Amino acid sequence: MIRVVVDDLASLPADAIVRPATTRLDPTAAALRRLEIVGGAEFHDRLRLTRELGIGAAVVTAGGGDLPAAFVIHAVIRSETEPATRDHVGRAWLAALHQAREWEFAHVSAPPLGTGAGNLTIEDAAEIMVTALQAHQGAAAFPKDVTLVVERPEDQEVFEAALRGGAGV
Repeated sequence: MIRVVVDDLASLPADAIVRPATTRLDPTAAALRRLEIVGGAEFHDRLRLTRELGIGAAVVTAGGGDLPAAFVIHAVIRSETEPATRDHVGRAWLAALHQAREWEFAHVSAPPLGTGAGNLTIEDAAEIMVTALQAHQGAAAFPKDVTLVVERPEDQEVFEAALRGGAGV
């Protein structure tokens, strides 16, 4: 099941939260810093890398602190020098879904990937994420449920249109 809600990603229960990140696992938008605040020092300590990740990769860490999920899937959508693109977001989202399948996460929550100043439009994010998610769910047992968490009712309408087959996207 796929659902779209207007809510706070850092407060919704799930097995795993998808967090868009840079190649150094830094957050890609100020709104995502709330995950770090709720996760606290325990979450932040788990973000240490020995080397940068590649764009399009996804890695799983434990959640920590007061996060409502035991795990976080970090989807690498950009670097410090390369912005988020449709290709980067698509590859990172597929990698995150692959991690959810491998770890057998039944319920995953995710924000729109790659949106924000100078990045993708909400329509682009919805098209990329919904298309990949529907294809993935047709071929994989996990995740069984995905909650797409948006900030505004207008964004919810865009994602729901994409779920209906593109009307209005």
